[in-house]
Amino acid sequence: LHWKTNSPVWVDQWPLRKDKLQALHALVQEQLEKGNIVPTNSPWNSPVFVIKKPGRDKWWILHDLRKINNVIEDMGPLQPGMPSPAMLPQGWKIAIAVLDIKDCFFQIPLHPEDAPWFAFSVPSINREAPMRRYHWRVLPQGMKNSPTICQWYVAKVLSPIQAEEEQAVILHYMDDVLVCCPDDKQLERVLTKVTKALEAHGFELQADKIQRTSPWKYLGLRITETTVVPQPVQIKTNPRTLQELQQLCGSLNWVRPWLGLTNGDLAPLFNLLRGQSDLLSPRSLTPEARESIRKAEKALSEKQANRYRPQLPFRFII
Repeated sequence: LHWKTNSPVWVDQWPLRKDKLQALHALVQEQLEKGNIVPTNSPWNSPVFVIKKPGRDKWWILHDLRKINNVIEDMGPLQPGMPSPAMLPQGWKIAIAVLDIKDCFFQIPLHPEDAPWFAFSVPSINREAPMRRYHWRVLPQGMKNSPTICQWYVAKVLSPIQAEEEQAVILHYMDDVLVCCPDDKQLERVLTKVTKALEAHGFELQADKIQRTSPWKYLGLRITETTVVPQPVQIKTNPRTLQELQQLCGSLNWVRPWLGLTNGDLAPLFNLLRGQSDLLSPRSLTPEARESIRKAEKALSEKQANRYRPQLPFRFII
């Protein structure tokens, strides 16, 4: 990593409720036993907290690294956009495997000189003892360059297989790996190679999420033997706050390339993002923004992309 400053950044740990503090202690002990963190006396510090994901009775540790990210030079994305499933030949067999992105980060070590910069403090319950301090030894979630490094790392694991299996199509984007082959026999061979290579590097595949039958769900898209369409998108047609508007714009921007919508079509809606940055600040739709939503709803109900047909002639005309 390249740093913009050598001056330590210290952000105090904020108070946590007893139940969250107990969960934090358990999660820290788990990471300590795995060797992902070590005790530290680093002059750097960023707060940690825990959350439960919706519908799950499990705590997750999060590290607020916003101030640290401000002093790290941005590596930028390795891929300018998502791979297009429309280039998968029609009729070819598909399998999609999902990696555990958390394990992806935790398989990649930090450089020893960088590690102390990612330090945090764990308060004791009722302040009965001094705070314990640790720093990460592996890529932390929340560090802005972790996704880029992980993307590069997984691509490096998969590249020898892509070289061996020239006829196969292997698409990789973050924690989703799609394998596409002309027939079932080759698909099984390539998928086995991909699985063994990833597991050999410590990645854990989510077996219950390996998709083998149509329709396949990939990167917010629904793929059949011949077509590609966006997965159903919940459009909130009357957002009243900045947060609701951000969610709507994010959903539409994700599927926009598949709907034939231009930046100009959605500009009146995206212009409403300007103004107050408070997530609960009020927003009201203009007539032009309502027209943008109408266009998006119409496109969602009517448009689809077709998978590539190799037998058709290909011409490039300028």
